[in-house]
Amino acid sequence: MPESPNKLTTRCCIVGGGPAGMMLGFLLARSGIEVVVLEKHKDFLRDFRGDTIHPSTLELLVELGLLDEFLKLPHQELRAVHGTIEGQEIPIADFAHLPTKCKFIAFMPQWDFLNFLAEKAKQFPTFHLHLETKATDLIEENGQVVGVRATSLTGELAIRADIVVGTDGRASLIREKAGLPVQDFGVPIDVLWMRIPKDPLLGEQSLGYFKAGQFMVLIDRQEYFQCGYIIPKGQFETHKQRGIAALQADILRMAPFIGDHIRELKSWDQISLLTVKIDRLRQWAKPGLLCIGDAAHAMSPAGGVGVNMAIQDAVATANLLTASLQKGPVTMTELDRIQRRRLWPIRIIQAGQIFVHRRFINASIDKPSSFPPFAIWFLKHVPFVRRIPAYLVGVGPLPEHIQTKAK
Repeated sequence: MPESPNKLTTRCCIVGGGPAGMMLGFLLARSGIEVVVLEKHKDFLRDFRGDTIHPSTLELLVELGLLDEFLKLPHQELRAVHGTIEGQEIPIADFAHLPTKCKFIAFMPQWDFLNFLAEKAKQFPTFHLHLETKATDLIEENGQVVGVRATSLTGELAIRADIVVGTDGRASLIREKAGLPVQDFGVPIDVLWMRIPKDPLLGEQSLGYFKAGQFMVLIDRQEYFQCGYIIPKGQFETHKQRGIAALQADILRMAPFIGDHIRELKSWDQISLLTVKIDRLRQWAKPGLLCIGDAAHAMSPAGGVGVNMAIQDAVATANLLTASLQKGPVTMTELDRIQRRRLWPIRIIQAGQIFVHRRFINASIDKPSSFPPFAIWFLKHVPFVRRIPAYLVGVGPLPEHIQTKAK
C-alpha cells in the first residue's frame, strides 16, 4: 500500500475517527476494501463525546455477530427514561416494546466503543488507522476530489483515494475545504458539562430535571453523575459572574439528593461549555467526496441521537458504495443516493429536536410555568404515548441494516 514515506494510495480515505468513521472503516475493510482512517488525536480518549449506544446500533452489532462480546465491556443499561418536573417524576419513554433484541440504551464511554470497533477492524488487512494524523486540505484535480493532505508525526502526508469521506464532526475541515453550503437552524441553548460525585448508596435517578425555569440532565456513571446544565446561548460569562456557589445552588434545587457532593464542584475549570448546534449541509457530496454524520448534519444533544444517526449514515454508505468500491471509483449518482436515503430521517429528527428546544426547554427557561400540563398528563396516564419517543430515540425513522458481506 505505501508508495513512499509521504504518499499513500487507497480506495477510501475517511477523515475522522468518531462513530461514523470507525463504523464505515470497519464495514468497508470487512468487505475487503482498502481503507485509511485519519484521526488527529493519539487515541479516542475525549471527555465530551456522546456515549449512548442506542437499540438500533446494538441491533447492528447483533447482525455483525459482535453483541455478546460488546456487552461484556463495562456499561449501564437504561430501559426507560424518567424526568422530574417541578418535583414530579414523569415517565417519558419506555423501550420495552421496541422491535429490537436489546430493549435498552447502553451507556458506555465512547472511547470504549471506538476502541472496540478499531480492534475488530484491525483484524482485516485492508484496514489502516492513522492516529495523530490531521487532515489539512483536499487534493483536487479537474474539479474532482482525489485525496487528502495531512500532517503526521513523520511529516507531511498525501493520501490519494477513489473517495474521501468526511466524518470529522460539526467543525468539519473537510466540508469547509469542499465549500459545501451549510444551513444553520439556530439553537437557543448551550450546555455546561461537568462531573459531580455520586453517593454509592444512591439508587437510580431520573434523567432530566425541570424546575423554576431551569433544566439539566444527569447521566448516572455509577461513581459520578455526568451533568449537562442548560443555559441560554451566549450566557456562559453571565453565569461565571454569578459565581460557582450560585450554580451549585441551582443544581441542588433540581436534584437535592446530590447533597454535599456538590461541594466537589469547586472551580469553573471543572466545567466545559458545549456549544449546541443543529445544522445540515444542503449538498452532502461533490465528485470524489462525501460527508456523513455530524460533518453533514450536526445534531442537538436532545435525545442523545447524534451517535446513532452517524452510525446509521455509515451503514447506509457501506451498503450503497461497497460494490462499486470493490471495483474502483464511485459516481456522483451513487453519492447523491446516500443523501437522498438519509436526508428524510435526519430532517425528522432535527425537526423534533428544534421543537423540543423551542416548545419545552427554551420555553421552560424563559417562562418557568410554561411546561405544558397536557404533555405531563399524557405521559403519566397514557402508557402507549411513551412508545413514541422511545421509538424515535431508540430506533429512529429509518433504521439501517447490514447488507454487506465479510470477505
